[in-house]
Amino acid sequence: MRAVKVSVAVLALAAAGFGATRAFPGRAAPAPVAKPSLTVATVTRADLADSRMMPGTLGYGAGVTVRGSGAGIVTQLPKVGATVRRGKPLYRVDDQPVVVLFGGTPLFRPLDKPGLTGRDVAELRDNLTIMGYASHRVRDNDVLDNGLLAAVHKWLKDLDLDVLSPARAVVLDGPGRVSALTARLGDPAAGDLFTVTGTGKVVTVPLDASDAGGVRVGAAVSVQLPSGDAVPGVVGSVGTVAEAGETPKVTVTVKVSAAKLDAAAVQVRFTGQVRKQVLTVPVGALVALREGGYAVQKTDGSLLPVKTGMFADGLVEVDLVPEGLEVVTTP
Repeated sequence: MRAVKVSVAVLALAAAGFGATRAFPGRAAPAPVAKPSLTVATVTRADLADSRMMPGTLGYGAGVTVRGSGAGIVTQLPKVGATVRRGKPLYRVDDQPVVVLFGGTPLFRPLDKPGLTGRDVAELRDNLTIMGYASHRVRDNDVLDNGLLAAVHKWLKDLDLDVLSPARAVVLDGPGRVSALTARLGDPAAGDLFTVTGTGKVVTVPLDASDAGGVRVGAAVSVQLPSGDAVPGVVGSVGTVAEAGETPKVTVTVKVSAAKLDAAAVQVRFTGQVRKQVLTVPVGALVALREGGYAVQKTDGSLLPVKTGMFADGLVEVDLVPEGLEVVTTP
């Protein structure tokens, strides 16, 4: 009989507790404690490259100032962006055209008499041959003969010019693009007139001399535009030290062809050493060991020592671990 009373009492207490819960619905039961979660990465194979991003300027490269010669007044100037072409008028002096020749020797005398010799004569013959005014001389092409004079006269007639003189021709080193005007209409012809750059787009990158040691002409690079798009480029030149002092500078030029912009601030990624298909983990997976070196932590909590190699793009090359192993890393 006593046992029955105890059972009834327990049931009564249980019922009382249930009633209390129903009477105070605002009281919630304690939430279960969440188990800590792990961020896991897998040991995988990947290509790693030792690369760095450096700021640069997209444009057409350094310009060359074109100077006129002889007396006269500038009566026409080219437009900015105009293309410089061999044998074509580029500007006018006293309303007479000044034509372009390509080469390395400026005209320093009129070339109008047979028997003259020199590099300027050979340069003139080469230009006329390329333009279709061949003079058919097999050797001694630096001699101004009747054949070359006939070619010159035919060319000048097509240009409506009477004589070829230093004041009527400007010699440049190749095709170009007018980037800026220096003179104005009415200025004397014998002075700085405008600036000419190359026709190809380049990125100019100033580097500390210590950083330029690994940059080689012909190396492939990636150029990141302001839009975030990346276009390929090739290192065209690596200059010599431009400044003395604590941080000497070197100018590197990168040739690009796919950029639609004419000028912009860009970022250039230079790539050095490349490691192909090596085992990698995120850098956050490395655990520094008290005795030195590193380990990775497996999902069961045990540590596995590793040998590290190249670090790049948040990854690190590891050895002594199996491919596919899951390891703990930082979120």
